[in-house]
Amino acid sequence: MSVRRILQFIKPTSLVARTLLLTLLAVLLAQGLATSIWYSQSKSNELEGIRSASSSMAGMFASTVTFFQSLPVRYRHIVLDQIRNMGGTRFFVSFNKQQLLVDPIENTRFKLASVSAVRQVLQQKLNNVGEIRVDFTRPEHLRLLKNDIYLNDLPRSWAHHTLTLEPLNPPVMVVQIELASHEWLYIAALLPAPYVNLDDNLLGREQLLFLLLSTTILLLLTYLLVRRQVRPLKNLARAANDLSMDIAQRPLREEGASELVMATRAFNRMQQRIRRYVADREHLFAAISHDLKTPITRLRLRAELLESDVKRAKFNRDLDELEMMVKGALQCVRDTELHENNDYIDLSELIQSIAEGYNFERERVHFTPVTMEPLIVKPLAMRRVLSNLIDNGVKYGEEVTVTLRETPQWIVITLQDQGPGIPADKLEAVFEPYFRLADDEEGHGLGLGICRNILHGHGGDLIIANSLQGGLLVQVFVPPNIDV
Repeated sequence: MSVRRILQFIKPTSLVARTLLLTLLAVLLAQGLATSIWYSQSKSNELEGIRSASSSMAGMFASTVTFFQSLPVRYRHIVLDQIRNMGGTRFFVSFNKQQLLVDPIENTRFKLASVSAVRQVLQQKLNNVGEIRVDFTRPEHLRLLKNDIYLNDLPRSWAHHTLTLEPLNPPVMVVQIELASHEWLYIAALLPAPYVNLDDNLLGREQLLFLLLSTTILLLLTYLLVRRQVRPLKNLARAANDLSMDIAQRPLREEGASELVMATRAFNRMQQRIRRYVADREHLFAAISHDLKTPITRLRLRAELLESDVKRAKFNRDLDELEMMVKGALQCVRDTELHENNDYIDLSELIQSIAEGYNFERERVHFTPVTMEPLIVKPLAMRRVLSNLIDNGVKYGEEVTVTLRETPQWIVITLQDQGPGIPADKLEAVFEPYFRLADDEEGHGLGLGICRNILHGHGGDLIIANSLQGGLLVQVFVPPNIDV
């Protein structure tokens, strides 16, 4: 993955990336809202269920206490032994001479609700008892009979089947009731399903897996849908860029949503009109050239019949100017047409090859080659632009320094000459056809305008300014290869 792709992913600029990001934010917001509502209602119901289940268990504890209180003291252990021999009950019961230590689990609202409900029911139903202690502990920390005896130390038939639920191993409720001095009734039990774990997590593993899976499926389907819809838009953008280079493009296939079909149809019609307009303009100037050459030639023949040498010279001079204007106009039309296929060129190598033509006797074009990726342009048109600009710099500025650099938005070619520059009020006028500042008879005043038009056709630009160090500063802007 290129650096540009990574930056686009971090800061999305494409329609697909932005749609996916918006979809993800919408899913997270909707899931968060739904989860908060679900969590509030489900946990409220679960809390009420724990209170009800704990109150029911406390009622059974109270009945157990009442039953054993009704038995003579010497028969209580006999009854407990018989119960254990028969496989036990839903909870473990023992009589201890002292209160056993309990290693409590962390406090949660479910634990506190259960403890409060059990204590409240026992205090209401047991009036002739002393202290009541209720708490929860882990099975591996559960003490039974004595403080130095743990659950794992007892026979499995005594308490394991009652107080363990592998592999969950939920916390065990421990209730200790003081019946008399040095006489404590010990009860250990598990809460009934589905409240055995007292979990108070916002989302369980199953819920997280479901959210992740549903979000992934939604994003995948959104990506496939948007990518399918964006493909015609990308083709339209690529065709628009290719049209700026070469108008001889095949019509786009109309596909995608109705809006994209309408845009593609409009683009195809626009492309046909532009192609027809350019063809008509070529035919028009070809006809003008053909029609003007004949009367100009005829006028030259008639001028030779004039007796006055002065009039003949003036007449021929007017005809020369007229012929020069016709040739200049045709040259302008011909040079600004980009009927040339795109190709990869090494811009640095192109500049160096042009500079070598001016450095035979002495070095008049200074350029340091730069390593860069090949550029997709019209090779002959780009050579015409650079040759014209370098030639002007050498002709009017003696020496030219050419630099080439690349920015994220542009490839910039800078030409700095040593000439007198151009008056500030004429910096834009020099791009107009037939406008010349020099007094020599070379050229038609079309070069800079042709260069700018060629660069506009490539999506670039040409800017000139007077340098602070003296001379003219010319900047050529060419867009880098577009990846759409």
